[in-house]
Amino acid sequence: METNTTPNLIERFNQWLTESIIIKLLSIGFLLLILMIPASWIEDLINERQTRADEVVSEVSDKWSGSQTISGPVLVIPFTKTEIIKRWEAGRQIEEAIETVHKAFFLPDDFKVKGNVKPQLLHRGIFDVAVYTSDIAMDAVFVTPDFSAWNIPDEQVHWQEAVIVNSISDLRGIDANPIIEFGDKKITAEPSSTIGININQQVAISAASNIAEDGKSIFVTSGIVMPLGLKTRNDFTGQFKLQLSLKGSESLYFVPVGKSTQVDLSGIWSSPSFEGKLLPDDRTIDEKGFTATWNVLSFNRPFSQKWLDNDQSLGGSEFGVRLLIPADQYQKSTRTAKYHALIIILAFTALFLVEITSKIKIHPFQYILIGVALIIYYTMLLSLSEHVGYNVAYAIASVATTVLVSFYASTFLRSRQFVWLFTGLMSCFYIFIFVIIQAQDYSLLIGSIGLFLVISLLMYFSRNIKWYNETESISR
Repeated sequence: METNTTPNLIERFNQWLTESIIIKLLSIGFLLLILMIPASWIEDLINERQTRADEVVSEVSDKWSGSQTISGPVLVIPFTKTEIIKRWEAGRQIEEAIETVHKAFFLPDDFKVKGNVKPQLLHRGIFDVAVYTSDIAMDAVFVTPDFSAWNIPDEQVHWQEAVIVNSISDLRGIDANPIIEFGDKKITAEPSSTIGININQQVAISAASNIAEDGKSIFVTSGIVMPLGLKTRNDFTGQFKLQLSLKGSESLYFVPVGKSTQVDLSGIWSSPSFEGKLLPDDRTIDEKGFTATWNVLSFNRPFSQKWLDNDQSLGGSEFGVRLLIPADQYQKSTRTAKYHALIIILAFTALFLVEITSKIKIHPFQYILIGVALIIYYTMLLSLSEHVGYNVAYAIASVATTVLVSFYASTFLRSRQFVWLFTGLMSCFYIFIFVIIQAQDYSLLIGSIGLFLVISLLMYFSRNIKWYNETESISR
């Protein structure tokens, strides 16, 4: 009695599911979509660590002193203005003289700054914060104020109340009593809140860390005020000097208040970033430190030499230096994580081509394990980069992941040749991504050329595959 060996409909359907390339591609595509869910969490994790690092910088800066922006010196002289008010009372016109007090502001004609920045690193856990102490010497020359353009007679000018204002974004950074000279006499400084001068209505600096919004302007909320002790116009000499010891965090900015401004900065920091509205005219940077010189004219800034009351703010031309810590692991990790889908797709494509060309059956669960390993790679990269830097972390994580995936692939790939081929492909993938991350300016060009070569190789190696005849031998 002969046994019927012809497979029934269900058996043929199961066989078709097992051997169909279309079903295999659909299942791989579904696995890729599933793996995108945990992969999307990687970028959230990187952002969370970046936020934590920023919080640490903010906490340390709050206890040390924040980023500093210095604006001044500004000469402030009150004056009385008489206005005649006409009104009708009991059928007749009455004229009444009303006196109001206003303030005139004058900037120096010549302003020179010499600053020496002494940075240091403070540590909070695994995070570093760049802080500094600085010695700043200011030398300004004021011309004798002229009120004639505003039709203000000299007898209405309150010379005895004249002060010089220097805005400092964080007064906690003042490390010692400032040494101040006006002409041939030394004067003392007081905090702005004790003298009755409303600093935050006069000086606007967008780069300061200690700022408050007032309408459409952004104003510095702190400063020092130096009474000049004048009696008459004849007591005004115009020579002003200020020596300041100032602490701060990360950055130091200046506002070019002089008609001619020169700022010379130096420091023992090998990775400064010159920022703001104006770049230095001369700079030198080496492993021992940096020097930089700015020369700014009044034509280069958006404010005038003198004004009344609140007619002007000193924003829009600040410049300075930021002390960069060469630890860009979060930025590079974020850029690397953006290629997670590409790495998984290329790895799965390589496995799929090996599977159909060598007639090896790779289970979807084996695809999933390899995909999970490729995702865990990014958490390893992030955690290691916080301790040893991005480049070393990338090498360790890439080698470890490639070795792990290759050893696992050796358990189901028949030939050692295929194992070495897969290992080589994974190594090339990670080297390709590393080159893209490092060559930031040329990343789009390199990436486009690399992907073009990848798709060209895929076309070449898949040229002989019989996509609609799974049972036919594949010519080599």
